[in-house]
Amino acid sequence: MKLMAPMDALFLIGESREHPLHVAGLQVFTPPEGAGPEFLPELYAAMLACADIQPTFRKRPAMALGGIASIRWKFDDDLDLEYHVRRSALPTPGRVRELLELTSRLHGSLLDRHRPLWEMHLIESPKDRRFAVYTKVHHALVDGVSALKLMQRALSADPGDSQIRVPWALPPRPRQNDSARPSSVQRLRRTAGPPGVFAPSTLSLTRAAMREQQLTMPFRAPRTMLNVPIGGARRCAAQSWSLERINAVKNAAGATVNDVALAMCAGALRSYLTDLNALPDTPLIAMVPVNLRAEVDSASGNAISTVLCNLATHVDDPAARLDTIQTSMRENKTVLSQMPRAHAMTLGMVTLTMMWLSGLPGFRAAPPPFNICISNVPGPSEPLYCNGAQLDGIYPMSVAMNGQALNITLASNVGNLDFGLVGCRRSVPHLQRLLEQLETALRDLEKAVGT
Repeated sequence: MKLMAPMDALFLIGESREHPLHVAGLQVFTPPEGAGPEFLPELYAAMLACADIQPTFRKRPAMALGGIASIRWKFDDDLDLEYHVRRSALPTPGRVRELLELTSRLHGSLLDRHRPLWEMHLIESPKDRRFAVYTKVHHALVDGVSALKLMQRALSADPGDSQIRVPWALPPRPRQNDSARPSSVQRLRRTAGPPGVFAPSTLSLTRAAMREQQLTMPFRAPRTMLNVPIGGARRCAAQSWSLERINAVKNAAGATVNDVALAMCAGALRSYLTDLNALPDTPLIAMVPVNLRAEVDSASGNAISTVLCNLATHVDDPAARLDTIQTSMRENKTVLSQMPRAHAMTLGMVTLTMMWLSGLPGFRAAPPPFNICISNVPGPSEPLYCNGAQLDGIYPMSVAMNGQALNITLASNVGNLDFGLVGCRRSVPHLQRLLEQLETALRDLEKAVGT
């Protein structure tokens, strides 16, 4: 047995029936030309034949010290692969709507802690030739960035490659020095000044963070209809937007792709809450996860921190809203870039702990630590294939929490940004409307910056 890392244990301790804590991805594929009705059954059989299961996908929580859970991992040497890998079919007419309804049901169910904490569902449609793969893995096993990398590694850039690869049977990548290819924080550190700018003590770093983040401190967010106790059922939505459009706004405003994506979300949330007469007078605050893992490091577990971003939802002008988001993200990331990796990870743990505590009855009178989690994970930069079937979309599906009824996660995918929205089915009505409002927010940004 193996001891759990503190952050990994936190994801198990914080889970309940109302709060499943797995991350997931919905991949949509178009089969190759000439593929017949045998294509998917043969693909499923080939997946089940990949029985050399790596340690990450054999881990399940073990009881220790007479019944204490979430301390150690146990490795399952007799894994029932047919339980974890399942084949499903959509009901007629088999549209995207039916796919997302199935995804919503799958995403709201807990993973069985008596088995390794992951599932994959191969989903076929009676409407057209396309099929989907929904994969969910507990957040205690991998963070969202690592999960997406694993799914990408199982695919091929060669459409003629017929070798079947699956995430659970991929050999680990060789470890390399983190300086070979930097993590997000290492890249930020290059632009944040010399290492001696801040004293290395935790106290000085904390003081600096408080000075720089005074506009986006935890528990300064307004209470909204999104910051309420939630149930266990989920609703999922997904859509893609062209990176060409987003890059045009980015270049005109001198922003980053992530800034523009956050501004799209801010505009959509402003419209959504306005339509429901629920927009607060003060700006919504987003928690934005930051990857601390070097790009060559595909180890399991979590290596993330967080920053808080002022979404300026009280501002009517889309250009001014984008400018506020740029400033907030730049200043908060500068602070994070000065922290040693261990301190940055501790900051992430503190933020997650505050999120869970805010959902407890004794803490509900206080303002929420933030209003929503918005995460951007890097996806493939070239077309990818599974046995010749082209990957059309890769939609991340993340976690809704007590007091955090909506999550927005997006992934880059060749020429698109693929958005995945997850909301509490009871607390977030008409989730699909947010997709229309994201499109409207992007059009407003294009008009505001003159693209």
